[in-house]
Amino acid sequence: MAFLWLLSCFALLAASHGLQCGLPSISPVITGYSRIVNGEEAVPGSWPWQVSFQDYSGWHFCGGSLINENWVVTAAHCGVSTGDRVILGAHDKSWTEPTQQVMSIERVFTHPDWNSYTINNDVSVVKLRSSPAITSRVSPVCLTTGDFAGGTMCVTTGWGRTRASRNALSPAERPTKLQQATLPLLTNSNCKGYWGNQISDVMICAGADGASSCMGDSGGPLICQKDGVWNQVGIVSWGSSSCSTSIPGVYARVTELRGWIEQIIAAN
Repeated sequence: MAFLWLLSCFALLAASHGLQCGLPSISPVITGYSRIVNGEEAVPGSWPWQVSFQDYSGWHFCGGSLINENWVVTAAHCGVSTGDRVILGAHDKSWTEPTQQVMSIERVFTHPDWNSYTINNDVSVVKLRSSPAITSRVSPVCLTTGDFAGGTMCVTTGWGRTRASRNALSPAERPTKLQQATLPLLTNSNCKGYWGNQISDVMICAGADGASSCMGDSGGPLICQKDGVWNQVGIVSWGSSSCSTSIPGVYARVTELRGWIEQIIAAN
């Protein structure tokens, strides 16, 4: 009952601020089985919750998602600190676009059961020092309240490498423009066929079908659409070291982590 009350409070809070989640003002164009590895450029502004975490030098090191006007969710393994910057409304990182909003971080909360060995509970929530302006290029995604079936086609986005190569210095591997990939969800039992007992209940898998997340996409969203609304079901966590498109990527499972996320937000 307490959890249902908490969900009701969040719905009322969002409504009172006039926020609608998961509804981009700029419609995405999804062509199907495209890749972030050898990827497909997203329509600018079509994923308005996408965040770039950058260090003091402006180097992008992880992605994230705006989930309300003050909070961003990302992966614990990204190691975000209060000295980093949150970039919203970005598409082309090679220049400072007028749509960009640069936000500073007030506090970072990492899941108390985050385990860097098993990669369980790979989630952090980041409180912004101030609220960004909600625009056609900046708005929140919904955190899913239910699971999607295996085989559901979903989307992941990010500025991670565009091809699997050991040469990290190649400019072609690190796109300046936001990329997107369409991926099918796997059931955890199917995913264990690739990864064995490394897969736990707090993980969800997608891919192994000609598309892959890659280094630099970590912390970003895996989103699925239902009734016209985009819901975040996963947080880019780990996968093949070579970004193989025939092996599923592994994401932190939002349905298992949402309760903790909302408790942190409610208490802070």
